[in-house]
This record gives sequence, C-alpha cells and structure tokens, in this order.
Amino acid sequence: MRPALILLVDDEKAIQRAMVPLLRSRGYAVSTAETGTAAIAAVEAERPDLVVLDLGLPDMDGTAVCERIRAQSNVPILVLSARPTERDKVVALDHGADDYVTKPFGPEELLARVRAALRRSFGEGPVVKGELRTGRVVINLERRQVTVDGREVHLTPKEYDLLNMLAARAGQVLTHRAILRAIWGPHSVDQPEHLRVLVGQLRKKIESDPARPTLLLTEPWVGYRLADD
Repeated sequence: MRPALILLVDDEKAIQRAMVPLLRSRGYAVSTAETGTAAIAAVEAERPDLVVLDLGLPDMDGTAVCERIRAQSNVPILVLSARPTERDKVVALDHGADDYVTKPFGPEELLARVRAALRRSFGEGPVVKGELRTGRVVINLERRQVTVDGREVHLTPKEYDLLNMLAARAGQVLTHRAILRAIWGPHSVDQPEHLRVLVGQLRKKIESDPARPTLLLTEPWVGYRLADD
C-alpha cells in the first residue's frame, strides 16, 4: 500500500524545512508548492490525499485556493494560518477547508490533525458494507456515495462524516458538543462556528431550499437532527 501523499502549500522556507522532514519521518510522502496557482495544478496532476495550505500565499489568498481546489476535488484541506480570529476561521471553512490550525503550532498537534484528516478520508479498519437509508437519503457505506431523492451529491470528507453521523441516528437530536467532538476532536467543543459553517455547506448540497431545510433540522440551542421520513 502506498504512503499517503500530502501536498504542503507554503512559501515560507522555514515552514518547509520543518514540516517536510517531520511528515516524511512519519511515513508520509510529501510534495510542495509555493503559490496558489502551483497548488491548484498539483492537486489536479498529483491527486494528493491531503492538502496542508497556508493562507498567506504570494499570488492569491488561500481562501481562493480552497475554493478552486474544492471545485475540482474532495481532497481534505488543512489550513495553516497566522490569522487567529473567529471570522478568519469561518471564512476559510466556508470556502472549503476541513480544518484550521493557527500558527504557531506544536508538531504533535499538527500530526494529530493530519492523522484525523486522513482517517476521515480513508477510514480505518475494515470497510463497512451495505447502505444506510433514512427517508430521502441513502448512503452507500462501502463507496461513501450519497444520494438524495435519487440524485447523487458529492460531499467533502467532513460533510460526509456529519451526514453519516446524523443518518445513523435519524430522528434523534445530536448536541452541538457531541458533533464537534466526533468530527473535530475533543479540543473543538468551544468552536461552534466550525459546525455552523459545515451545516450550511451540507444544506446547500442536500436541501431543495437551504433557507427552509426539511432534511437537516435545527433544534434551537441544542443541536441538529436528520429527518427520518
């Protein structure tokens, strides 16, 4: 089995010198790009398993790179940025990023985020077979394929995780904290903006009218549930 290929997109030589050996020491294959244009081309040519993306690139903003990559690929995108505000995180996630790490960061935190992103992309252990059906939603668990009213929808890894989690407990309310912990890990329970953005992205893909959802329902102040009829 080939090692996972990580595309590191950062024009800072110091970051490259630190991260490339770190990632390779854990068994990952690593390629690099220093501009947004080069990153977009590399995603198409190399088909990496994960993109680690700095937002401060010389030719275009990283959020634009996220959007361009997401238009052609569902590859997980892990953003690295010195921009610490909630608004910056929301904008990146809303443009297609799957996770956001603020600089400076520790190597073990970064590696944990990389492992989590690859787990969501590849899965761990034996492949789960069969279908999960609830109301108008069908999830082919082996192919990670989703259809709504017979129409296939293409989801990012995190969108798929959220829908799968809700579908497995259709009709039940899952709290904000439970979803955040399951999808982003235990340190994310105080970052509800991640979940709001993800729910909005998923509704755009599965709802006929995202402004009036009938599938992914909000339980005010509590959490979300998936309609089971």
